[in-house]
Amino acid sequence: MSINDLFGKDLGFVNIGAPNFMEDLALQGQRVTQLVWQPPTMAPALLEALDALAANEEVRAANEEAASRIMAAQTRLVGLAPAREVVPGMTENTILHAGPPIAWEDMCGTMQGAVVGALLYEGRAADERQARELAASGEIEFSPCHEHGAVGPMAGIVSPSMPVHIVENQTHGTMAYCTVNEGLGKVLRFGAFDESVIERLTWIEREFAPAMDKAVRALGGIDTKTIIAQAVQMGDECHNRNKAATSLLFKEVAPALLECGVPLDTAKRVMRFISANEHYFLNLSMPSCKCALDAASGIPNSTVLTAMSRNGVEFGIRVSGLGEQWFTGPANLVDGLLFPGFSPEDANPDLGDSAITETMGIGGFAMGASPAIVQFVGGSVADAMRYTESMREITVAENAGFSLPPMNFRGTATGVDLVKVLESGVLPVINTGIAHKVPGIGQVGAGIVNPPVECFERALEAFAGTRAS
Repeated sequence: MSINDLFGKDLGFVNIGAPNFMEDLALQGQRVTQLVWQPPTMAPALLEALDALAANEEVRAANEEAASRIMAAQTRLVGLAPAREVVPGMTENTILHAGPPIAWEDMCGTMQGAVVGALLYEGRAADERQARELAASGEIEFSPCHEHGAVGPMAGIVSPSMPVHIVENQTHGTMAYCTVNEGLGKVLRFGAFDESVIERLTWIEREFAPAMDKAVRALGGIDTKTIIAQAVQMGDECHNRNKAATSLLFKEVAPALLECGVPLDTAKRVMRFISANEHYFLNLSMPSCKCALDAASGIPNSTVLTAMSRNGVEFGIRVSGLGEQWFTGPANLVDGLLFPGFSPEDANPDLGDSAITETMGIGGFAMGASPAIVQFVGGSVADAMRYTESMREITVAENAGFSLPPMNFRGTATGVDLVKVLESGVLPVINTGIAHKVPGIGQVGAGIVNPPVECFERALEAFAGTRAS
């Protein structure tokens, strides 16, 4: 008598643990599924806290409110101005950087190189040696972009004279700021600081930004949320692929540049700069996401993330119900495709504020609608769709405003929930560029990375403490 005779019907098997049992059953012609599982590693007290949060109705309602605020945000580029004039808390001695707080001596090479470039650009130092001495002197105040309503790609350096895009969340009144994307090659965000970098930054300050500001204000602002929604349907995910979004922005701003009184030669140079830089819109998608997520910050009991960011040494998250606290863990290395001539030993650990796009629900969360991205970050189209689908396990809602045609027009997964991440063991997926660890060499590849689980466990511990007190 076979086991199927005993039970009177064909059986399917689920194997948990060692795969050799699954292999034996498969050799016998049985239907078997291997469940990937591992015992929880959290302390019993944290497991109890996790269970309590998962079952708490106040937490569920707070998370729905957070997701609702995020999705209701209407974001608009309203102008450009020097950081010193608009960024809260910016002084002549302030330099903002990507990721959670970090001291000069602990910064990775890419970030230190970008700081050197900023001090040369500002005229605070005559050469690299003087810049490094000034940075180490204590006179310069280093602070995370996120703590000033700003975001920056890669090193994320913002100094007082740098023009920033001003993006307003018109639904909730929050504002966010981001520098102008310099393009590829030798650029400040990858730690370069030679003469060509300083000349480009100076031109952006003196000619590009005033002209763009005049055109944007002549238009009454530019709706960035609509551009993101359209670009996602055109194959962008608005983190590593911005071709459609930059083209849509160019379509809006080009006529205004020709009609708002900017000298024709200046308008031509501005248009050439944007058209030659497919990543220009990244520095608009990031502040658009930032001011949407800031509207969801500070909701009591909410376990929804309002920021994910990295400084090249540590990865940090912020959680709505825990306000502006950072919860950190070691930044991981990015798993992806390296450009010819580079090896994994060249790569810097994960870097930049651009994971704000994934926190919002685009970027890696929208890869299923951006099949071309896999040629840049690795994997297959099926992998991209699987990543997008898996993010629904750890989020609160679907954002119908950002619908994905290849996924039957379902909205992007929105509202990363600390509790769901820890319950499921599924970590947020981020697609990102890879910086060379030596400043100035630039981007050496792109790929996929996850946050360290320690960030989430430390946030859970803080949540347990606040609810117990």
